[in-house]
Amino acid sequence: MTSTDVVRPQTHLLSRSLVGRIIDEALDVLSSLGVYVESDDARRVFLDGGSTEGTTGRILISRQHVEAALGIVPHEFALWDATGVRSFRVGAEEVHFDPGSAALRIFDHTEQAERAARTRDLVDFHRITQRLDHFHFQSTGLTSSDVPAGMADCYRMFIAFQHCAKPIVTGTFTVAGFRPMLDMLVLLRGGAVELKNKPLAIFDACPSPPLKWSALTAQSIIDCARAGIPSEFVAMPLTGATAPVTLTGALVQHVAENLSGLVLAQSAAPGAPVVFGGSPAAFDHRKGTPPMGAIETMMLDMAASQIGKSLGLPTHAYCGLSDAKCVDAQAGLETGVGAILAALAGINVVSGGGMMDYENCISLEKLIIDHEIARMAYRLMGGLPADGRDHAEG
Repeated sequence: MTSTDVVRPQTHLLSRSLVGRIIDEALDVLSSLGVYVESDDARRVFLDGGSTEGTTGRILISRQHVEAALGIVPHEFALWDATGVRSFRVGAEEVHFDPGSAALRIFDHTEQAERAARTRDLVDFHRITQRLDHFHFQSTGLTSSDVPAGMADCYRMFIAFQHCAKPIVTGTFTVAGFRPMLDMLVLLRGGAVELKNKPLAIFDACPSPPLKWSALTAQSIIDCARAGIPSEFVAMPLTGATAPVTLTGALVQHVAENLSGLVLAQSAAPGAPVVFGGSPAAFDHRKGTPPMGAIETMMLDMAASQIGKSLGLPTHAYCGLSDAKCVDAQAGLETGVGAILAALAGINVVSGGGMMDYENCISLEKLIIDHEIARMAYRLMGGLPADGRDHAEG
């Protein structure tokens, strides 16, 4: 039997022509409407890199500028663990699950209720994640309430690497917070050059929909690009609320926000690694909530990843999580469907394991269950070999 005998199952939602249309419309948005950039430093980086300023002060990005950035950005990169021994390829059809991200609350199983997370909870979260092999990455998935808010972003990374050696998906809460987090990463890796050669963190950068980069997120992209740390753009269009009401319309905005982040990163440091990602949602206007467990939200994730891959970029999505308020049938249904669809779509970084309640809460019990769901997803990706022997990825 040869490797070609094994067919990896895959799913695509968009035709090639529709992918092209969405990208074209996104490029038109960037060149005609542009993006609002709060930071003067980031504006200068955009302008020095070839963007222009519109009559309303928004940054206009031409099609040629985007294409030039796409021509120099890496199509994939390696993310390394804290030991510098194990690496993971981020790109192509590789799929990596990581738990949660930045939840403020933890689900207390004994009380059957949510509460503010404390340091002890962060320690438990990372110790458990270290032992769950099918979560390839860890994340700063919980924010501790028992430390001053000004150090919360640095503190959660400090706790993470005390108890887990896996690469980390993280981000900053303040512009000043990046420096101590970078210092920790440099110390762990043994030098700034070594960190650039073997990055062990991805930093999330979230545009504010629609089409705005805050001073915090723009600076994070610039700082990461110059340090050789991959930035993961987390675009969050909400259909009919902060984005067009249709799924394809929201995808146009999603693509425009990602491509503007790409241009900023490449203007700051040509060749900087980035991830085309996000947390879009089909907004529920009856309840005023962004249901992450809705099938339309999962469809947005899958379609966005297909577009990102067509541009030659690594992809990310919040998928494989639930809006349930406890670990129940709803939690299993939404998480299982989302994780399997993410795997079939080949999303490179799949965030959300252990998450509940519209990305606001982490459950350690659900985290362990979701690890089994990830294991099943990897088994499915392994396909059905002709010789009858089991084969699983992950």
